[in-house]
Amino acid sequence: MDFDRLESVMRKLALAAGDVIMEIYNSDDFDVRSKSDDSPVTAADEAADAVISAGLRDAFPDVLLVTEEQADSHGQQADAFLIVDPLDGTKEFIHRRGDFTVNIAYVEDGTPVRGVVYAPAKGRMFFTRADGSSVEEQGPFDRGAVGPLSPISVTSPDNAALMVVASKSHRDQATDDYIGKYAVKDMRSAGSSLKFCLVATGEADIYPRVGRTMEWDTAAGHAVLKGAGGDVVRFDDHAPLTYGKPDYANPFFIAYAPGVDLKKA
Repeated sequence: MDFDRLESVMRKLALAAGDVIMEIYNSDDFDVRSKSDDSPVTAADEAADAVISAGLRDAFPDVLLVTEEQADSHGQQADAFLIVDPLDGTKEFIHRRGDFTVNIAYVEDGTPVRGVVYAPAKGRMFFTRADGSSVEEQGPFDRGAVGPLSPISVTSPDNAALMVVASKSHRDQATDDYIGKYAVKDMRSAGSSLKFCLVATGEADIYPRVGRTMEWDTAAGHAVLKGAGGDVVRFDDHAPLTYGKPDYANPFFIAYAPGVDLKKA
């Protein structure tokens, strides 16, 4: 893989997708339907998917593309693949809460090695550079010229006063019970893959997810967090969270900054 080209293409496609998403987001109304699993989908999901898929297939025609909105891609496997959630946080989008993202990632041998997470309504853009390090770009954003880049890094956590981030739309008692095992200084809620990015920037120390997710939900944020010095492990045995599973479904997991004293479930 040409990582310089991948960095440029993923960034530009995330911005292009963000533009079409925001056009629909700012309209008077948008069509909301249910998919076969009863999860919501909107015209913005589909429009963003079309932009990203066309761009990735043009740039990397020989690399498998797996995307949430194309069910026929979910049965395909490869050692290296691109994986996309064109609009992560559809519920946040529908309720106009702003915590939704465009997620594009590249996975090699089970690990997300490059990714971009763009939150167009928040004006925040995170991505891995060609060398694997993670940055946050300062807006306003331009598809041509890259704006000022700030290296991001996980914090050095204080296990006596941890900063925790949890899901805004999927918070439940099991999550609260697990968080209760830690000494928590403060807690915040966020939607979509922004939670990974808050750990990556040091705005949080740990993000536990006790609930169903798919690989396209997590791969880009996982890549950004790894590039910032963090990691993601399975909830049950703290083994690395891997990708390319037969159904692209994730087990429960914990995203964290090294130094957090992880508790067992």
